[in-house]
Amino acid sequence: MTESTKIIYKITYPNGKIYIGKDLTNSINYWGSASSELIARDFTPEERMDMTIRREVIFMSDEASEINRMESVLIREYQSNNPDVGYNQWPKFKGSSNA
Repeated sequence: MTESTKIIYKITYPNGKIYIGKDLTNSINYWGSASSELIARDFTPEERMDMTIRREVIFMSDEASEINRMESVLIREYQSNNPDVGYNQWPKFKGSSNA
């Protein structure tokens, strides 16, 4: 991996739900743009006091066009747009036929 490498990552929250996103800058400090309000609904104030969130790189490329194309492919593959599985709100989840 180089500084020019672009990535797609999977974030896993303590409840097991996931978020798939891309980072075209490969910043170690970027954790996505999932809806904070959506995530907050799943955790009590006590749970929010101490939580561990995991970020895994699941795809890499030097080509932004490939990252842009693969993001939706991987969202569907992991079903992170299924509200029971994850926090991606796009592409819209269409049930089991979407996998």
